[in-house]
Amino acid sequence: MTSLAPQDNKLLAMLCACGAVGIASSGDTVVKYLSETFPVHQILFIRCLIGIPILAFIVHKNASLASLMGPGTALSLTRGLIMSSAYLAFILSIAAMPMADSVAIYFAMPLIVALLAGPMLGEQVKLHRWIAIIGGFIGVMIMINPGGGVLEPAAFLALYSAAGYAFCQTLARRVVRNVSPSAMGFHTNAMYLAVAITLAILFGVIDMGVVENKSLAFLTRPWHWPSALELSAMLLLGSTVAVAMVLFGMAYKSAESSFVAPFEYTAMFWAMAFGFLIFGDVPGPRTLWGGAIVLAAGLFMLWADRRIDRISLKSAGVVGTSPPGV
Repeated sequence: MTSLAPQDNKLLAMLCACGAVGIASSGDTVVKYLSETFPVHQILFIRCLIGIPILAFIVHKNASLASLMGPGTALSLTRGLIMSSAYLAFILSIAAMPMADSVAIYFAMPLIVALLAGPMLGEQVKLHRWIAIIGGFIGVMIMINPGGGVLEPAAFLALYSAAGYAFCQTLARRVVRNVSPSAMGFHTNAMYLAVAITLAILFGVIDMGVVENKSLAFLTRPWHWPSALELSAMLLLGSTVAVAMVLFGMAYKSAESSFVAPFEYTAMFWAMAFGFLIFGDVPGPRTLWGGAIVLAAGLFMLWADRRIDRISLKSAGVVGTSPPGV
């Protein structure tokens, strides 16, 4: 007979995941805006520099700065390094490919999370969650309708991003056993900064000249001073992503990774909103139908989880009580 783990809070996990995806999506919009002019390492450097004091303050309020060097720090930093490489791969891919194609490949991530949850965490991925994950993926594919030419070299960057990010989000549930979500966010930001500094030094020494490939150009072009508007965009990016890192950590601490992962499909809703408000894009029928399927998949999973939890509690003799954390 199974029982809910005391740390599980599915409602909190859902809210944190959706909020984090929305904030992260706004950051991707800013990066896309800046990618035509600046190198990726300059954007990352300024973003992370702004994020450090914000995350340090959050860590201080939630725990203590001493917790940044506590048990589990090495595993958290390792996760941060893999996460930074996955994020770098994704934003390099969107510089060379249509956004829809990059996102299409990236949204294999929740499926990979479900596959990893068993061997890495010992979680049992229930049948109704598989149905929700697959249904959500179908909805995303309907929305983005990726065209021909997806399997170009940059597509492998997006594929690595999906695999690397899935591994990191699955690993997060182990990391937060010893590291607070805010400290994990700080560690991730620190590794992003380390990667940005390394790339800045490397391509400051090596002159690549004129590069035609958009991904390579985004990676290797030299720094230059931003305008007031561009600098403001980078500063905004740093503050918003810092909050998103903490929310992602809270989401994956509050529920099983296979439960949280499908809510990252809500990135498509944020993309629709930003596209309409910023670029005047009006969603077409495919987007609306696909979005309805994604929403239905998420609601179905919530309903099925709550029903199973109630049946478990009723079998245990706890009648008329809502499941803990729901």
